[in-house]
Amino acid sequence: MAFGEDSFLSHLVELRNRLIKAVLAIVVVFLCMMPFASKIYDLLALPMLQNLPEGTKMIATGVVAPFFVPIKVTLLAAFVVALPVVLYQAWAFVAPGLYAHERRFALPMIVGSTVLFLSGMAFCYFFVFGMVFKFIASFAPTSITVAPDIEQYLSFAISMFLAFGVTFEVPIVVLILVKTGLVTVAQLREARRYVIVGAFVVAAVVTPPDVTSQLLLAIPMCLLYEVGVLLAAMMKRGDPSPT
Repeated sequence: MAFGEDSFLSHLVELRNRLIKAVLAIVVVFLCMMPFASKIYDLLALPMLQNLPEGTKMIATGVVAPFFVPIKVTLLAAFVVALPVVLYQAWAFVAPGLYAHERRFALPMIVGSTVLFLSGMAFCYFFVFGMVFKFIASFAPTSITVAPDIEQYLSFAISMFLAFGVTFEVPIVVLILVKTGLVTVAQLREARRYVIVGAFVVAAVVTPPDVTSQLLLAIPMCLLYEVGVLLAAMMKRGDPSPT
């Protein structure tokens, strides 16, 4: 019993140390980026600013919003920059408890999911934002001045980043489902029509109520599903274990 307690406590200590290292990495990056907080927010707001009427700027309705909103954006940016360190600490904690074949599968999944999530955010920022904001601005009546609030814009940007980041994880989810034996590649192919319907339902729920943003989320989701099915088929062909 004492041995079990010692083992449990050692795991807690190891977890604490890994969490501290991950948080320190985020804090260090955050402190380095703090002097540029305003410019970082300006960079986030650029797709919106490019589609506002000439001479129009965003507004801050809160008293402390001009200070805290750029700080929040910088903290999120610091987390993204420090993400490799955070994931390495997570990997270093769980890797000793995995078998060799599990480590060979888990590490590419961690790296792949990180790359795909960041790719989803980049796709949203560089491609989706411009089209969505241009589409929305085209419907604004001439009798109003379009001047979005910076806090509402931040909330919108975060929700969109999460939506597209999670969407780009579809191939990883498909691979895990096949690898764990929950579904087969044949079943995934048969479910294609339901996935397409589900993709458009999800897009309608998590994106703004315009056709452009819904299509820009649903179509990549369907394409990434097909990529996941293709990769799963390749993985099963190269798997020596019986199917």
